[in-house]
Amino acid sequence: MARLTLAGLTKRYGTQAVVDRVDLGIDHGLLVCLLGPSGCGKTTTLRLIAGFVEPSAGEIRVGDRIVSAPGRTLPPEQRNMSMIFQSYALWPHMTVAENVAYGLTLRRLAKDEIARRVAAILAVAKLELLAARYPGELSGGQQQRVALARALVVEPETLLLDEPLSNLDANLREEMRFELRRLHDQYRYTTVYVTHDQAEAMTTADRIVVMNAGRIEQAGTPEDVYGRPESEFVARFIGGSNILRGRRLDERHVELGGLRLRCGQGRLGPGDAALCVRFHDIRLLAAAPAPGTENIAPVVIERRVFLGASRDYFASLADGTALRITTPPELDLQPGTKAWIHMPPEKCRGLDR
Repeated sequence: MARLTLAGLTKRYGTQAVVDRVDLGIDHGLLVCLLGPSGCGKTTTLRLIAGFVEPSAGEIRVGDRIVSAPGRTLPPEQRNMSMIFQSYALWPHMTVAENVAYGLTLRRLAKDEIARRVAAILAVAKLELLAARYPGELSGGQQQRVALARALVVEPETLLLDEPLSNLDANLREEMRFELRRLHDQYRYTTVYVTHDQAEAMTTADRIVVMNAGRIEQAGTPEDVYGRPESEFVARFIGGSNILRGRRLDERHVELGGLRLRCGQGRLGPGDAALCVRFHDIRLLAAAPAPGTENIAPVVIERRVFLGASRDYFASLADGTALRITTPPELDLQPGTKAWIHMPPEKCRGLDR
């Protein structure tokens, strides 16, 4: 029941810090997603946890035991961790049952114990009917479940997943998100999951850690990170937001090209101020709203995109500031049309950094 702790964790290649002074604590039984764009350091962080890479500074602890520090890194096979790779890494010449049993065989467990544990995990992963097949005879989703079963059957202290769904098509990815969460809820291993897909993170994670340029931008529950972004990067990356910049009037008000806006959330930092408002939180109106309504402005529709369940509009304010707005599909305004927007103050969030 040990806690996984990263303290000042740093990895440099030459003068570049790929992971830069990362501090993170993960309680036993949580599923934590490291989320960010390519090159943000999330996979290197996972490989540091696994023991494949030695840190340049800082340390990794499991409970009170140091497993990684500069010059003294415990080998992967001594960490009681299982890792699932993007490619699944199944043995093509072994059946499903033999692949799942492989880690137990290496540990030299008794044959009846191996058979019992393999049968149990195959049942949980819904693979009993596929036990005699080879990986080449399976779909991508089935191969993913085999990789999960093989990782879980050895009863690891920590489960590490490196973009495990990226090779699947869109429908299978959606199905496997819930499958991953179901298996996690059944076994409650500490899980660190790397992805660049925010939908995967929102669906599976107890806690999301947003990374950028080797550092943690924000960490919290999916609701916290989505609903209360603390930086422009997080606001843009999670869920999609317009970032508006203007002159700070006070910690709640900003002036933007003659338009005065009130922020009902967060606070505006000193100097040039920034606020965020999500695409779907802006109301696009064909006619001017009632006098006295806060946070309204005229716009010109620049272009629109029909997405089936919604429409995306790109509009410009009088000073040329561009906005993206998501509306129900029933609203149909032509490019060049003059319209109005309403940005409810409770949906506008001031960004302090």
